[in-house]
Amino acid sequence: MAHLAFFFRHYAPWVDHFWIHDDGSTDGGLEFLAERDDVTVVPLVRQNADSWILSAKAVYDTSWMQSRTTADWVVVTNIDEHLYHPNMPEYLTRMYKNGVTAIPALGYQMIARNMPPAHSTLFRDVPFGAPWGRMSKLQMFRPNFMRSSDFAPGRHSVRFDGTVVYPRQDEVLNLHYKYLGLDQVICRHAAQAERLKRLDRDKGWGHKYHWPIEDLIQDFEGFEQASIDVHGLTDHHTSHKEFRWWRRS
Repeated sequence: MAHLAFFFRHYAPWVDHFWIHDDGSTDGGLEFLAERDDVTVVPLVRQNADSWILSAKAVYDTSWMQSRTTADWVVVTNIDEHLYHPNMPEYLTRMYKNGVTAIPALGYQMIARNMPPAHSTLFRDVPFGAPWGRMSKLQMFRPNFMRSSDFAPGRHSVRFDGTVVYPRQDEVLNLHYKYLGLDQVICRHAAQAERLKRLDRDKGWGHKYHWPIEDLIQDFEGFEQASIDVHGLTDHHTSHKEFRWWRRS
C-alpha cells in the first residue's frame, strides 16, 4: 500500500491516466485504486502457466498499444520504479518537438534502512542510491511510432519495431525504490518468490527472490555502502560509466 501512495505522488503531476495490472491483490490496494478517477484496473492474465516472468512480459509488450492515437507518451513501469527529471513536463515537450520517440533512463538502486512514512515524496526524502546499470532501462516512448515491442525478462532492455529516435544525451533517471526498509524487503522477496513458476526457476529468472536472508542482507548493505546523494549530482554520466545497450550504434 505504501508503495502505491509513493507511486502516485510521484507520477500524478505529469501522467494523465494509469492502467494498473492487478495480480490478485489482497492488501487493500484495489480499494485504494478505486478512489482514483485517473486509474483503470485490469486483471493480469497469466499468459504462461509455467512462467510468471513471461506472463509479465506479455503485459509489458501489449498493454501500451491501446494508447496509440490517444497519448503523446507512454510509461511502462513497475510500482517501485520512479522515472525522474527535474522538470518532466517541460522535458517531454522538448523531446517531442525534437522528434525523439524513445527515452532511456539511467538506473539507481535507491536505499533506506527504514521504511519511509506513507506521506513521503521519495525523491525528496530518500535521496541516496547506488548507480546500477541493471536498472538503466527504456520504458518511456511515443506509442504512435512503435508497431511492437520485445522487452527482455525484467525489462532490462527492449527492441522496438518502429521509428526509434533517442535523445542526444541521457537526462532521465530510473530511481528503483525496492530497498526501502530491510524488514520490508525480506517480506517482499518471500512474497515474490511464491509467484515464480517452474520455467522461471529453470531459467534463473528472479533468482534473487530465492536468496537466503543472509545473502539478501549482504546485497542490501552492499548497495547501501555504494550509495551517493543523487540530489548532489549534476552530471549523471560521470556516475554511470557502464556500457549502455541503447548506445551500441
